[in-house]
Amino acid sequence: MNQTIFTPYFLFKNSSMIRKLLYIFSIGLIGIGASAFAQERITPNSRDQLVLSYSSVVKKVSPAVVNIYTKRVVTRSYSPFGGDPFFEQFFGNSFGMGGLNRQQVESSLGSGVIVDAGGVVVTNAHVIKGAQEISVVLNDGREFDAELAIKDDRSDLAVLRMKTKGEDLPFATLKPSENLEVGDIVIAVGNPFGVGQTVTSGIISALARSSLNINDFNFFIQTDAAINPGNSGGPLVSMDGGVIGINTAIYSRSGGSLGIGFAIPSEMVQTVIAAEKTGQRNISVARPWIGASGQAVTSDIADSLDLKTTKGVLISQLHSKSPAKKSGLKVGDVVISINGKLINDPAEMRFRLATVPLGQKASIEVMRKGKKESFSVMAIAPPEDPPREETTLEGAHPLNGAIVGYLNPRVSVELGLENDDREGVVVLGFSRRTRVSQIVAPGDIILLINDDEIEDIKDLKRGLDQAARRGTFNLVTERKGRRNHIVIR
Repeated sequence: MNQTIFTPYFLFKNSSMIRKLLYIFSIGLIGIGASAFAQERITPNSRDQLVLSYSSVVKKVSPAVVNIYTKRVVTRSYSPFGGDPFFEQFFGNSFGMGGLNRQQVESSLGSGVIVDAGGVVVTNAHVIKGAQEISVVLNDGREFDAELAIKDDRSDLAVLRMKTKGEDLPFATLKPSENLEVGDIVIAVGNPFGVGQTVTSGIISALARSSLNINDFNFFIQTDAAINPGNSGGPLVSMDGGVIGINTAIYSRSGGSLGIGFAIPSEMVQTVIAAEKTGQRNISVARPWIGASGQAVTSDIADSLDLKTTKGVLISQLHSKSPAKKSGLKVGDVVISINGKLINDPAEMRFRLATVPLGQKASIEVMRKGKKESFSVMAIAPPEDPPREETTLEGAHPLNGAIVGYLNPRVSVELGLENDDREGVVVLGFSRRTRVSQIVAPGDIILLINDDEIEDIKDLKRGLDQAARRGTFNLVTERKGRRNHIVIR
């Protein structure tokens, strides 16, 4: 079968005609594409439409951002020799030979944000550390005295109450940080270097940043908005004017901003405010205890448990009296979510549990033998069971001045012993400065004195008395899983 292909003759006859037709055809295609992707043009009706600006957000939140000034009196020792190394090699730094003690007033500066019309201010705990006088200055120039309502060193947050004398105050609203996404625009407001209220802008660089060592929870919003000394305690604000975090730290080699700043999420801020409202005062916040601790899921652990990812937390320890154990959780379970929020690592698990209100249940989803299972765990305060029976040791022995008590879940949490399920006698602190602080430390569990087992405080007192008569102290303690042998003659 013959096939005939017809080609217009004039195309071959005139090559210039080909170029003209192709040009007209291409222009037509461009016109079609341009009309398809054209955006509607709008004539601006207001300044806000004409000028891109964050001014509306700043006007909403900046009146509630405050400067916090603190004062404290410190006593310093001065050498009568002016630090001359020739004399100090003989007299040292104790200055027992005419040393002078002088009192100085130290001042510091930080930022904060009013979150309630009654004068409730949130800031960092390190901003008001050791403060004996606290003043709060608003952006409009008004100044008020304030008192510390609650300080939580574990989260580096503090709540102040201003003495407002009935004056109306502006305040900002806390908004959940859960709705943020990396890349969202945020602003930071504070008083860097004491120059006055300053606004900086940036984006959310990362969420759930936990590879830090800033506080006990290590769960932060990371931003590249400039944060400098003096910004601490000020708010990180979303574009709707809501406070989604409290600026707390920066990564810097020089002390200035390098575009890596960290803010405590608003969910943690809410827990501290709630604790203050329930009557807790000047103490660390009582947070939920479920009696479970875990470790990160490594690739080896994931392979052994037939997991597809290393995200999650492997439960490695359960307290016998814990709500987690009572609810059915087991050692070896891998926690993958809490209240619907995915869990990546132990820091995130601690944060999620810390934000569960006391008396409420947390929904915990785990992987067990390749299957998902859910458990409802009651969030309770760590119990004082057995009672700690705090006791100060006195006598002619090396532990004179040490404060001891019985291990229980509350004591374990306070001393950072996680979910230690043992019972026994533990060092809680010291009543005064003596050489005992060079021998033991808070958290040390006392196991033996001169080979006699210590099971209770009576055993300890009896062992110390017998050792004093013998003149030999052979002390065995345990600190973070390691045994220490101390011999004193």
